[in-house]
Amino acid sequence: MSLVRRSNVFDPFSLDLWDPFDNMFRSIVPSASSDTDTAAFANARMDWKETPEAHVFKADIPGVKKEEVKVEVEDGNVLVISGQRSKEKEDKNDKWHRVERSSGQFMRRFRLPENAKVDQVKAGLENGVLTVTVPKAEVKKPEVKSIQISG
Repeated sequence: MSLVRRSNVFDPFSLDLWDPFDNMFRSIVPSASSDTDTAAFANARMDWKETPEAHVFKADIPGVKKEEVKVEVEDGNVLVISGQRSKEKEDKNDKWHRVERSSGQFMRRFRLPENAKVDQVKAGLENGVLTVTVPKAEVKKPEVKSIQISG
């Protein structure tokens, strides 16, 4: 499963699109290029759930320190989560048998709904999982006033 990045943050359907055919042939014909390793980390997998109190985003980013991650709100309602995992330094005497862990930069953008309290966003990183909590504003119920009918 792959998510395709689109550039228009104002279109709610353009931010994250699932492309079911993206990884179809990669499992059959693996690429020798290291670009796919970098791309695997570049699209950090995210979960977004909505609770009655908040929108909660979770990302698996093992091996990334909190100093290497940025959580920002831009344009008033776009949550931006970005960071970088550096490659491990190679020693000339090392003989690598397998390299599967990816490195590189990642950036994810999410357009937040109108009920998001963007001034109260909180983020935490624990055991390689970044959790970003965006509280929701209370939905005001319309006030109903009974009108007396004369006659």
